[in-house]
Amino acid sequence: SMQCFPSLVLALSSLLGALALLQLSLYLRVPSRYGKHEERLCRPRGRLPARCAWFLQELPSFLVPALLLALRSPPRLEPLGCRLLCCLFCWHYFYRTFIYPFFTRGRPFPLQLLFFGTLFCIYNGFLQGYYLIYCAEYPNDWCTDIRFTSGLLLFLLGMGINIHSDLLLRQLRKPGEVTYKIPQGGLFTYVSGANYFGEIVEWFGFAIATWSLPAFAFAFFTLCCIGPRAYHHHRYYLKTFTDYPKSRKALIPFVF
Repeated sequence: SMQCFPSLVLALSSLLGALALLQLSLYLRVPSRYGKHEERLCRPRGRLPARCAWFLQELPSFLVPALLLALRSPPRLEPLGCRLLCCLFCWHYFYRTFIYPFFTRGRPFPLQLLFFGTLFCIYNGFLQGYYLIYCAEYPNDWCTDIRFTSGLLLFLLGMGINIHSDLLLRQLRKPGEVTYKIPQGGLFTYVSGANYFGEIVEWFGFAIATWSLPAFAFAFFTLCCIGPRAYHHHRYYLKTFTDYPKSRKALIPFVF
């Protein structure tokens, strides 16, 4: 049976933090090469349809924790707080794997980015699942702790913003369309990256609820990975659409 090795958790979390800083340095000035940003850059040769690519990329984040839970003998069902936290992580990736890809209308996805994205999902799925299933220790009343309750509320708020923003983006295009339009409604009234803002809030909420180094490292990685993308989206909209609302911020309402 697998055991908990705190040194492994520390090493993997530290590496995740380093990867976050690497992402920030790579993509703060130049956007990653897919979606609306690949027209200005060289187009990769190998690409998969967006629905297939998103499904394959996100699947390990759901399957790996589920497999770790299945391998634990006896199964860990207590305490309730630990079970709920693991369910939150899997719930997000169930949506991202089995629901989101079948509604997306994005452009074909570069195989190179798909490969690295899948590797990351395997890595992070293992880190978060391994910690929660084999290492985490919470008191029986963790569900009433202010860290759990406030983190859970932030997680649910962020996930709601993320899903609602994805819906608004999908409604901009008719089936088969690949042109980009100005997002309207919801949090897009205030920020260009409403969907990204929702996901960042979601994972910082998860980090507060788990109060763990792996979760905070993942939240930091999310911020460094999709924060710059929201900034580049904002610049793209301002350059492309002369009627783009000047009052909108890139990522955080009223600030940035």
